[in-house]
Amino acid sequence: MTATSMAKGGNLPVAAKAVHVELGWSGSPGGPDADASALLLGADGRVRDDGDFVFYNQPQHASGAVRHLGKRSDGAGTTDTIGVDLEALEPEIDRVVLGASADGGTFGQLPGLRLRLLDAATGGQLALFEMQATTETAFIGGELYRRAGQWKFRAVGQGYASGLAGLATDFGISVDEDPAVTTPTASSPPTPAAPPPPMPAAPASPTPPLANMAQPQPGPPAAPPAPGTPAARLVKGEEQLPVDMRKRLSLRKEQVAVSLRKHGAEGVTARVILVLDASGSMSMLYSKGVVADVVERMAAVAAQLDDDGEMQAWTFASNPARLPDLTLGELPQWLQHHVRVGELALFRRKKPQKGLLPGQVDMRAVGIQNEEQKVIAEVRAYVRDHPAAAPTLVLFFSDGGVYRNKEIETELREAVDEPVFWQFVGLGRAQYGVLERFDTLPGRRVDNVGFFAVDDISRVPDTELYDRLLSEFPSWIREARRLNII
Repeated sequence: MTATSMAKGGNLPVAAKAVHVELGWSGSPGGPDADASALLLGADGRVRDDGDFVFYNQPQHASGAVRHLGKRSDGAGTTDTIGVDLEALEPEIDRVVLGASADGGTFGQLPGLRLRLLDAATGGQLALFEMQATTETAFIGGELYRRAGQWKFRAVGQGYASGLAGLATDFGISVDEDPAVTTPTASSPPTPAAPPPPMPAAPASPTPPLANMAQPQPGPPAAPPAPGTPAARLVKGEEQLPVDMRKRLSLRKEQVAVSLRKHGAEGVTARVILVLDASGSMSMLYSKGVVADVVERMAAVAAQLDDDGEMQAWTFASNPARLPDLTLGELPQWLQHHVRVGELALFRRKKPQKGLLPGQVDMRAVGIQNEEQKVIAEVRAYVRDHPAAAPTLVLFFSDGGVYRNKEIETELREAVDEPVFWQFVGLGRAQYGVLERFDTLPGRRVDNVGFFAVDDISRVPDTELYDRLLSEFPSWIREARRLNII
């Protein structure tokens, strides 16, 4: 395509499969700087969550389709580039807004401000938009949008005096420049309500149907299981829980026991380790309380498989971090203090240290990208350094965005002869990469990895969730024993 010089409001079709959008200016040393960004929008003109914002603090979208490629400077000026793979964009994405923010001044102080659209494959220039600005501190240079199945580019040239935060807020990004430890935002979960005071003892009532387990009413502990039902283990600390949480735990332990018996593993014991994805795209699942609910449901698995009342836990994004052990009797406080996502200020490059409660991880050090292989390696090292009589079951929750396929495969292949089964659960996003292909990967003497994904785990009944979680673990135990791995 011949390069086109565009006027504000103009548009043109884009035939390239992938493009680079290059923000450029002819600034001199000591002058303002600028940063390119992109927002992925649905048909309603808004992001789905904060993960749909790509910029210097979050340089890759979970789908891998949009990336912040970084800056280059030479004698002619500076460029900052966003890469967009149009064919890899998810079907629900209708528009990619190409924005920018000024640092240390305004866009009117950047001479030669321009936006170039390049064919990513050839480097050829498809369009040039020379922009005019005055006091703006944020700018929409252009947008890529679908029209009748064809991608097109529009020159926008719209500025904001309220900075990048003002621009992003218009498209549904939650902005919290300096949240307190327990302030709920899209990047930190709401503080759970204080548990209700213990209720007076009352006569035991019949066990409610499993369909009602998602929203149980406060009441006395559940009645003993009916004859023939596998017994749930009595766990240290269980009696300290609020009555409604204790009731849910009791019912869920029984269901875990049922699932184990169904798969021929009644009476099996295991050390359970929990791993929670805290990358940027997970923020909505944290803010809605979905992750906290997952942790509570997994506490029942640990309670039934290991009666010491504790579970080791990790969180990860760009880097792994071990969380304090989850002690069953302190489950409400653990959910409140440790089920958290990153605390990088969304638009600041640096954020001042804020107070952390004892034992809390500084989530700024965890980051926002997906580096599963790092936390897998750390958990493997922990298991080697802390041998246990029982095998280890790792419950690993992620919403996708997997792109370190080779490194992840290497870690899990090397772990084949270790007494660990890795159960991965996808929480609705795409791009699970090697994790969902592991069952078919040859060259392992035992299958040490399970995987399944659900669109909305909060809608999956406990019966189904525990059956899927425990469907492959018992067969691994049998094969690992035969091979003297455990």
